[in-house]
Amino acid sequence: MALANSRSLEQFVKSGITSPMLVRIRLGRQIPVATKRAFHRRTAQAAALVLRPAALMACVLGLWRIASDYNWAGGFAIPSGLFSHWQVWLGGAALLHLCASALNRYAKGDRTAS
Repeated sequence: MALANSRSLEQFVKSGITSPMLVRIRLGRQIPVATKRAFHRRTAQAAALVLRPAALMACVLGLWRIASDYNWAGGFAIPSGLFSHWQVWLGGAALLHLCASALNRYAKGDRTAS
């Protein structure tokens, strides 16, 4: 195959054609910036939608741990380790809620609240 290509190249050079061949490469269409921004906002809204229930679950686990400490509820599911403390659960719930609020705020974008 290489020999055939080299022969055709030699024939091209010997033919005396001096004008180069113009090759156009078409790349895919670019996505407009506005469409990318809309995609990112929808993704942020979807992430915030998932974070709200996660924050609620963390809060419930923190309250369960407090109730377990006062013997108002049965034993907590995690008896030892980092996640056996109510402060971790309530702090995590607050952090998740804060992230969900920030993502919702970003997802709203330029739209005004009505």
